[in-house]
Amino acid sequence: MAALTLPLVAQAESWHASVGAQSHDKALQAMAFLPNEMWIHAGDDITWKFVTDEIHTVTFLKAGQVRPPFPVGCPGFSTNPATFDGSTCVTTGPIVKPSTFTVTFSKAGNFKLVCLVHLNMTATVHVLELSEPLPHNQEFYDDQAEDEAERLLAEGERAGGDRDSHEGHHGHRSEDHVIAGAGELLGTPGGRENLVVMRFIQGETVIHAGETVEWSNADPSSPHTITFGVEPANPRPPSANVTVDTDGARHAVIQSTADNVHSGFIGPAPEERVGLNQTPVPFTRFRVTFTKAGIYPYICALHDDLGMKGEVIVLP
Repeated sequence: MAALTLPLVAQAESWHASVGAQSHDKALQAMAFLPNEMWIHAGDDITWKFVTDEIHTVTFLKAGQVRPPFPVGCPGFSTNPATFDGSTCVTTGPIVKPSTFTVTFSKAGNFKLVCLVHLNMTATVHVLELSEPLPHNQEFYDDQAEDEAERLLAEGERAGGDRDSHEGHHGHRSEDHVIAGAGELLGTPGGRENLVVMRFIQGETVIHAGETVEWSNADPSSPHTITFGVEPANPRPPSANVTVDTDGARHAVIQSTADNVHSGFIGPAPEERVGLNQTPVPFTRFRVTFTKAGIYPYICALHDDLGMKGEVIVLP
């Protein structure tokens, strides 16, 4: 009697990747999926590990789906682990370290991975049929993720310059200007990634009463705020005591260390895209005139937990 021969069934494989990277002081935040391009087989799963103190999501939208506003999900949030085949969206809520999220890919296809918090943080997962060979193994992806993280953090050092040279100095400056964050936007065949400097560069500023300090956001992707006093529940709009100068900069007057002043989001407008309405000139600058001597601490309401804080010292 002939022996019965059964076809070999490929064993599903589990893969690993990271979400973000950061410097030891949390000042440099790599907004990237590492690596940001992977090839796997249908039936395999990928576990993303969240490794930073900045929030991110792991999100797969349906093809053609309108990107939902943060933080409503896509809509709603998925269970962990989740299964994705392109027919319905899958997303985490906002997550920080140390957490993981696993997605099983049940169907072949090319799928875009995005973070709903950060616009220029994307990646690609290529899901191949079992009959097709995979170009790389896990060791390759581990090495690639490490190289990408090192490259992004190095870009952050260049973008932020020598932050320490602008801090801890009590001398008066002729230019009362603070850079509210800086960054670099990079592209790869798998998507986009960027590095954000989560610091106020020249964060300690010394002026005289009656003078004005200006903050400007030099980051191409991430908004920041300049917040004195009570942190608002909704950080996007400015406080009611903020006006707009003729050149489009927001402006406030602080007359006491007890005043509450909030800039709202200061940052870049969405990128221009063919076929869509032109975006308006964004609010990238914020000015505050200080009328009385005192010490005025302030924060970025979005990133103070990462150490993005500053101080204005107003002399008589």
